[in-house]
Amino acid sequence: MSQQAAEATHRLVDGPAGRIHVVEQGAGPLVLLVHGFPETSYSWRRQLPALAAAGYRAVALDVRGYGRSSKPADPAAYRMLDLVEDNVALVHALGERSAVLVGHDWGANISAHSALLRPDVFRAVALLSVPYTPPGGPRPSDVFAGMGGDEELYVSYFQEPGRAEAEIEPDVRGWLAGIFAALSADTMPAPGAPDPHFVPRGGRMRDRFPAGRLPAWLDEAELDVYAGEFERTGLTGALNRYRNMDRDWEDLAAHGGAPVTQPSLFIGGALDASTTWLSDAIAAYPTTLPGLRSSHLLDGCGHWIQQERGEDVNRILVEWLAGLPTPEGSRAG
Repeated sequence: MSQQAAEATHRLVDGPAGRIHVVEQGAGPLVLLVHGFPETSYSWRRQLPALAAAGYRAVALDVRGYGRSSKPADPAAYRMLDLVEDNVALVHALGERSAVLVGHDWGANISAHSALLRPDVFRAVALLSVPYTPPGGPRPSDVFAGMGGDEELYVSYFQEPGRAEAEIEPDVRGWLAGIFAALSADTMPAPGAPDPHFVPRGGRMRDRFPAGRLPAWLDEAELDVYAGEFERTGLTGALNRYRNMDRDWEDLAAHGGAPVTQPSLFIGGALDASTTWLSDAIAAYPTTLPGLRSSHLLDGCGHWIQQERGEDVNRILVEWLAGLPTPEGSRAG
C-alpha cells in the first residue's frame, strides 16, 4: 500500500453553509461517504483504508450540523435540497467533476436524493441500511404519527425542538451507548421485548435501551470519540434533519415517484428494522432503482452495518466499484 493510501488526512473545505469537514484517504476516482444519525465521518473508519487500498480517493464528510462541519442556526437550513448542494459543492471543492456516493442511514437518503437531483455530478450510488423510496406519497408527519398507536415513533418524538435534546444532552455518552446497543445484532432487545424505536407516552427513548454492554463492533475508546463530538456540538444540528421531513416532501413534490437510474447497490442488515419495515421498498427496486447492480441482506446484522460488518461491506463495495464504468475527465480543469 502506498504512503498516500496508508494515512488519512483531515481538512476543512468551503461549502454553502460555511465549512465542511472531511477525512480523506487514497487517490483515484472519488468516492464520497455520507454518514447517518447519530454518527459522524468517524463511522467510515473501516472503509477509508480499504477503499484507498483498492485505488480510490475515499472522502468521508461530517454532514451539515455534525462534527466539525458548520451548524446553521435556522432549522430550515437542514432540508434535503441544502444537503444535496453540500455534496455537489464538496465534489467541486475537491477539484473533481463527478463522484460515487456511499451513504448509511440518513446518509443513504441524502445520497439517493443527491443522485436523483444531480445525475450530472453523481455517477453511481450505494445505499446502506435504508432503502430508496422515491419522493411522494402522504405527508411524512401524518404517516409517522399513525405508526405508534398508544406509543410514539422516534421520528415523531424528534420533531419538537429541544425535546429529544433534553433527554440526550445531560448524558450524551450513555445515550449513544444505548442506541448503538439497541440497534446492533448482538445487543438488541430480544424478540418480543418492547421496541426501542417507540417511546411510551410520557417516557424517554433511553428507557428501552440495553444497559451495561457495548456491541462487539464498538469499544470504549471509539465510543469516547463519538461522545466527545456530540458533547461539543450538541444534538440540535443532527436532529434538525428529522425536523425537515415535511419540508422535503413539499420541496421534492415535482419528483414524485422518480427512480434513481445510475448504477446502484444496496446492503442491508437482516435484523435491521430499516430493512424489515421497508421491505416493500426493496421489492420495488426494479422500478425505483433500475440501475441496481446487486442487493445484499447480511444475516445476523443490525443497523450499524459498515461498523458491525466492516469486512463484508468493504468486500461488497470494492467489487461493486470495480464493475462501474471508468469515469472520464473526472477532475476539474
